[in-house]
Amino acid sequence: MDFLQILWDPASDGIRLFGDYKVHYYSLMWILAFILGYRIMKKIYKNENQSEEKLESLFMYSVLGIMIGARLGHVIFYQPELFKEDFFSVFLPFKFSGGIDFTGFRGLASHGATIGMITSMYIYNKKVLKKSVLWILDRVVIACASGAIFIRVGNFFNSEIIGKPAEEGLPWAVVFKNIDNIPRHPGQLYEAFGYLFVFLIVYFIYWKTKKGMQEGYLFGLFLLLLMTVRVFVEQFKIAQVDGREDFILGLNTGQVLSIPFIIIGLYYMFIYKSKNM
Repeated sequence: MDFLQILWDPASDGIRLFGDYKVHYYSLMWILAFILGYRIMKKIYKNENQSEEKLESLFMYSVLGIMIGARLGHVIFYQPELFKEDFFSVFLPFKFSGGIDFTGFRGLASHGATIGMITSMYIYNKKVLKKSVLWILDRVVIACASGAIFIRVGNFFNSEIIGKPAEEGLPWAVVFKNIDNIPRHPGQLYEAFGYLFVFLIVYFIYWKTKKGMQEGYLFGLFLLLLMTVRVFVEQFKIAQVDGREDFILGLNTGQVLSIPFIIIGLYYMFIYKSKNM
């Protein structure tokens, strides 16, 4: 017997601007993520009496760090054969194998983005901010948490990182029409919903509690919450790489990669002692 389900069958994957060029909904979600992130950090920098010039530099370092990290993370963790098969497509939004074609960066990994964000904030702090790298990490994670919501919504628009077939009777099961006719768990939306709570929690703690001033605490909390959501939601998603459903000890690649971040998060929340205290 058929059961209630949501049919996802978008007529287009983007907004056409001129000729054959269009902005994909996934790219649009990234743009919105960075715009909202900029607004959040502008409010924080005003509260911390930091200059507009430092904010503009922060935006540049953040965009480059997150995008480069996300792209390299995807290729290294999930598609390493691309280095050999189509090397320049790793770094450029084009496919060169079999003819040049604009694709955009459709392979981006959140674990790589996290590493890229941490690295770029280290460089930004050393060259521009000149405070403590944890000072900026404690604040920029608020913007990152909000951005993560948009990215997973973008994955839903793209019908990618799809969920496993849903059990019969699940009312919010989604059929991704351009994939198959199987009702599936909307894993992307589960993750987006989880990240919404991550954002609300770190935002509230920064503005309303003294814990937000404990160096390293918000950074650690962000890693703990974000990657815990990832570990939980992964059980509803199909393996992103064939043969890695049970990568290590029954955990898939996304779950395995999340565990070190959770440990780091716990360290900064409960063990780390600032030298500035």
